Amino acid sequence: MEEDGSISSIRKTKVKRGWLAVHIGTDDGGDGMSRFVIPIPYLNHPLFKGLLDRAHETYGYNAAGPLRLPCSVDDFLHLRWLIEKESACPDGPSQHLHGSLSFRSC
Repeated sequence: MEEDGSISSIRKTKVKRGWLAVHIGTDDGGDGMSRFVIPIPYLNHPLFKGLLDRAHETYGYNAAGPLRLPCSVDDFLHLRWLIEKESACPDGPSQHLHGSLSFRSC
């Protein structure tokens, strides 16, 4: 689920229970931030934890406002696809996916 728009319209949208809104983008003056809503269990996934570590390096723990993740929308969509693919795999997680992820914009 993706919603783009101004900060005021983003704040008006409620997030259902068990989900978390995140803002994706970099502070390079480009297209700004895009808002996504993700399931909370993503926060415990090893691939997502790597992105959270990068957010800490970029913004610190005391950043004001919503959770911001410093990567491109394309990279975030790829990460989300990998997590969903792993979740759907009947054999469990593919360990080879964890070592192959790299973010071009991070």
